[in-house]
Amino acid sequence: MGCIPSKALLQSSEHYEHAGKHFAEHGIEVKGLGLDVGKMLARKDAVVKQNNDGILYLFKKNKITFFHGRGAFVKASDAGYEIKVTGAAEESIVGKQIIVATGSNARALPGAPFDEENILSNDGALRIGAVPKKLALIGSGVIGLEMGSVWRRLGAEVTVLEALPTFLGAVDEQIAKEAKKAFDKQGLKIELGVKVGEINSGKKGVSIAWTNAKGEAQTLEVDKLIVSIGRVPNTIGLDAEAVGLKLDDRGAIVVDDECKTNLPGVWAIGDVVRGPMLAHKAEEEGVAVAERIAGQHGHVNFNTIPWVIYTSPEIAWVGQTEQQLKASGRAYKAGTFPFLANGRARALGDTTGMVKFLADAATDEILGVHMVGPQVSELISEAVVAMEFKASSEDIARICHAHPSLSEATKEAALAVDKRTLNF
Repeated sequence: MGCIPSKALLQSSEHYEHAGKHFAEHGIEVKGLGLDVGKMLARKDAVVKQNNDGILYLFKKNKITFFHGRGAFVKASDAGYEIKVTGAAEESIVGKQIIVATGSNARALPGAPFDEENILSNDGALRIGAVPKKLALIGSGVIGLEMGSVWRRLGAEVTVLEALPTFLGAVDEQIAKEAKKAFDKQGLKIELGVKVGEINSGKKGVSIAWTNAKGEAQTLEVDKLIVSIGRVPNTIGLDAEAVGLKLDDRGAIVVDDECKTNLPGVWAIGDVVRGPMLAHKAEEEGVAVAERIAGQHGHVNFNTIPWVIYTSPEIAWVGQTEQQLKASGRAYKAGTFPFLANGRARALGDTTGMVKFLADAATDEILGVHMVGPQVSELISEAVVAMEFKASSEDIARICHAHPSLSEATKEAALAVDKRTLNF
């Protein structure tokens, strides 16, 4: 979805909202607050360039040859697999070991293709040149919530249309409800259980016909529409059929647990294969495949891959949700601790949310950790480490955490599993 550019805009928009709405609480007066969207976008582009230049530097440092263009399979031979690279010039390279990491593309709505002017993918959403008066998003997943948050903070009236009847169904229900409450308070209008009908784009903007959860017909007129209904594996133009590379019905490359395809020496990782479409999941798979090619034993534990939504409040989790544990019939204990009772959160002026632990009822092994609140994208790593080492909630409860820090909420939630919090 554009991890780095979206985070750059989220940071800039959060600064703007704080200056306009929250600095006064700290005794800081701001007069004549203005907004230069062009400069904000330029900063975002500069941040992206710095990251890209860093990768090019690493290529050079590690003696990696870089071909800039679109790659496609040509044929297989005794020498390996021939890859055609079409860029400024057409080149041909041959390799015995091939790793396909072509990522994913935004899924478009049938009958409403992306024009990146009025009907936007996540890419177009990162390049809106002026704050739209009214903005609609279809889909309330990660992309929808993050992009909706950016433009709401900057002054747009934002409406999110979600087909599912529940908000953030993959998130622990208690955490999702807390997040929804915060978004509602902020003015992010989220409509659940809707059915989207005809969409018309014209010079004046976009008209969206939709039906609400009660079955009532509605029409929404907006300046811009962002469609965020998921992503699809990017295998178009790969010419997989040229070498017999197997794809599934979604167009994803079929791989086994080690990311091996049906072809010897061909591997695939990231969004173009099964599993969550997360950049850090792709990175871990890439490292594991490189280790396997080198004769080592690369490993990726899908059960401890963290998830993060970089809204405000942030949402982060790892492991199983409470509803998943209930469905599986596993006996568990739960403990929660609110940021309202955390000294560092009070000092920050952001006490929204909580930390939640789920542990096995008999062994106390941590089964899942769920968070909504300030900077929880940074706090979740402690839970990942704990779960990798099969830690118990008691282990986290007995570790000394710095005071005052947001991480104390993690310790307190672990204590809450045994109903012995210290500060709540």
